[in-house]
Amino acid sequence: MEPMDIVGKAKEDASLPKATMTKIIKEMLPPDVRVARDAQDLLIECCVEFINLVSSESNEVCNKEERRTIAPEHVLKALGQDSLKGAKWSNRAEMTEEEALAEQQRMFAEARARMNGGAIQSKEPEADQSLES
Repeated sequence: MEPMDIVGKAKEDASLPKATMTKIIKEMLPPDVRVARDAQDLLIECCVEFINLVSSESNEVCNKEERRTIAPEHVLKALGQDSLKGAKWSNRAEMTEEEALAEQQRMFAEARARMNGGAIQSKEPEADQSLES
């Protein structure tokens, strides 16, 4: 069974308008910088995932207050520090820089695999020599 989002559609069906997202991306970059189509698609996928996460957290805040409609204050609380101290994210604040880098590389590999339609390869991330000083 496919994972479902709040409105009952499969997460793969949720997206943002490509033309609008492309315009936003281009407006944020210098005029001489180009973005590959697959990079644009990945940025859109990341934005959708962020929206899903904020929506889910906002819904939890809303439910705790025994409300049925998510209000702006629920979203702000979900984005605030109180939400970040919750059980879901508490271990991330305690990560070392090396652990955070390894987690970031793992997430990049998963996103790459989804973009390429292939299986996720669970190899150890190689240390980036340019980051060490």
